Amino acid sequence: MSNQSPLSEKQAGLHQLYSEDPQRADQIVWGRKANPLSRRGFFERLGLASMTAAIGSEIVFADKMPSGLIPAALAQSTEPFQIPGKEGLSVMNDRPLVAETPAHLLDDAITPAKHLFIRNNGLAPAPEMLDADKWTLEIAGESCEKPTTFTLKVLKEKFTHHTLQMVLECAGNGRSEFNPPATGNQWTTGGVGCPKWTGIRLADVLKHCGIKKDAVYIGYYGADAHLSVDPKKNAISRGVPIAKALEDESLLVFAMNGEDIPVQNGHPLRLMFGGWAASTCGKWLKKIVIRDREHDGEKMKGHSYRMPRYPVAPGTKVPEEDMVIIAEMPVKSLITFPKSGITHPAADKLAVRGQAWVGEGAVASVEVSIDFGITWQKAQLEKPANRYAWQQWRTEVSFPKKGYYEIWARATDDQGRSQPMVLPGWNPEGYLNNSCHRLAIQAA
Repeated sequence: MSNQSPLSEKQAGLHQLYSEDPQRADQIVWGRKANPLSRRGFFERLGLASMTAAIGSEIVFADKMPSGLIPAALAQSTEPFQIPGKEGLSVMNDRPLVAETPAHLLDDAITPAKHLFIRNNGLAPAPEMLDADKWTLEIAGESCEKPTTFTLKVLKEKFTHHTLQMVLECAGNGRSEFNPPATGNQWTTGGVGCPKWTGIRLADVLKHCGIKKDAVYIGYYGADAHLSVDPKKNAISRGVPIAKALEDESLLVFAMNGEDIPVQNGHPLRLMFGGWAASTCGKWLKKIVIRDREHDGEKMKGHSYRMPRYPVAPGTKVPEEDMVIIAEMPVKSLITFPKSGITHPAADKLAVRGQAWVGEGAVASVEVSIDFGITWQKAQLEKPANRYAWQQWRTEVSFPKKGYYEIWARATDDQGRSQPMVLPGWNPEGYLNNSCHRLAIQAA
């Protein structure tokens, strides 16, 4: 079975175009004409020749310039970095595009599209490549009895629609707190959101195509291009065990909050696996394979989305054979109101609220502390809208006198597992940080 991307022919053309006309290739990959991004006047993803032309002279030591660096001469504008359809996100990387959401913008019970984070592993398809009316999904693999290619229109017509609110969270959310630092995007707390997703059950589609008895895993392939634009490489191709794929909540989704999924979040079709890392929820979905073995696609091996099978000291080099694939996400909470850094009258109570979630099961309680965890007070906790949705919580705190305070939040799940006060065990890639969220308050 080939692991080549379904768009390999088009990507091969782009690969050739990059060698001949980098600027034009970037226009196609990033869709600048139809859906431009900008950072302080920088025409994103310019090739070296185009950057030299824009500056008007040779870039000395260009061969030593870090990949993706924006020349300072092109960054002297007051125009902010803009992502169409998004508001308030903090951009951490632009190749691939990665942006997180400040905690105070995650206060809604249902995360609006404009505030859902972006985590790309490769180059997002240009908008003109994402025509829902022409979109197809192939189901194949060693353990598929009847390989079939569906149009998106047929999928919508043939299978029952379901709408569920489910948390989507990057496994690296919170990575910036680990020390020694782990490589990768330095997420703080904003790689998470909980919109409503509408789609069809993956199980219904897989069963229609026939699942052989030896099936153990599914894998996905998307239309995003590898950063090298090499047609033989996939940006990411992960998957889940067949039991997870067959859960009622595992969906092929085509809508978010009742509208088309935003382009950077996977329009026109993506996967959603409740409670598991967002990397399993493939975007711009083109192909699913039913495997007779653990899927071996891009970012399924080595240290990618894996944790040590035993506790390790910070900085330890862990052999690949001692790493295990991340499955369910840990219990976690977030303070979404007030915004960190505010000043509040010391004599007045302060309303505090936020979100809490866990990969499997439910959150049983949320507590807050203003004395660095010496004492805790219980918050009011709402029930989830459905399995895999987050739960809103709220409380009020009083300050004994004027001064600086920190508000800490701690969630405990129905298995008795609580968030650690500071950090969970260190791991090489900085995954699954579920330490207590805290914010600063000045009582005046």
